Amino acid sequence: MSDPRITSSIFTRGAVDLSTLRGPAPASSRPGTPPQGGPSNGAPAAGGNTAIVDVTEATIQSDVLERSMAMPVVVFFGAAGFPESDEFAPVLERLNAEGAGSWVLARVDVQENPRIAQMFRVQGIPMVYAVVGGQPVDAFSGVVPEAQLRQWLQAVLKAGGVTVAEPEDPRLDEADDALMSGDLDAAEQAYRKILADAPADAAATAGLAQVGVARRVAGADPSTALAAAESAPDDVAAQLLAADIEVLSGLAEQAYSRLVGLVRRTAGEDRETVRQHLVSLFSIAGPDDPAVASARRALASALF
Repeated sequence: MSDPRITSSIFTRGAVDLSTLRGPAPASSRPGTPPQGGPSNGAPAAGGNTAIVDVTEATIQSDVLERSMAMPVVVFFGAAGFPESDEFAPVLERLNAEGAGSWVLARVDVQENPRIAQMFRVQGIPMVYAVVGGQPVDAFSGVVPEAQLRQWLQAVLKAGGVTVAEPEDPRLDEADDALMSGDLDAAEQAYRKILADAPADAAATAGLAQVGVARRVAGADPSTALAAAESAPDDVAAQLLAADIEVLSGLAEQAYSRLVGLVRRTAGEDRETVRQHLVSLFSIAGPDDPAVASARRALASALF
């Protein structure tokens, strides 16, 4: 796991020894409320979120070391009145809420708990540590961009044996937004750029296929197009347009059946054109769609 701010993790240099924290430690002599909210007694934060705890010397063994045996614990060192600390704490809290209990955020007020800060070699705030299986595994100091923080958390969760979904490519959101807004040129360019980097990206492939459908049906009257296809069952262009309209109308299975039938009735270049068109429509739904699986079998039968 790589640190989002430095290339050499302090833990690989043996900077922190948590064994000194395993025994009872005196409670802080400076009672108070941590800057991030919630009582300074290891209790859950306000609102009952047990995935966020405010840690003291008296509770660090149970809230950090023992809990890290079951799930990753991210220890946040901060203090009230320090702008970067006040800015970064809510970001961690929000990501913790998104994690739905997959990791614990342990918040430490360095002003209230200087001994813990000293044990962790905290030299500046904010500072963040990851503890897995009773051992620290990585750390960084200062504020990092949210995208980097998410990547770091993904690595922490994997180190803790937590199954996590891979983060989606933000470029997909931009491409999808362009498609939904009707900017087909921008959407096509965005999807093609993703596919240039990842040719097997199913979402980008599906998006590009949707752009193609949107271009082909632009300006067509659905009722007129479907009627034309009904009256000319062997007109390839009319059947392809009708299939596109059916897909956009939520009648994908009907579109697949239409084109499989056309494959059976055509040959040569026409047949290949219809086959490729049908395969492009399959990519919109995805390979796991039962209707696609059934249509693929029908297509194979029609071809062979």
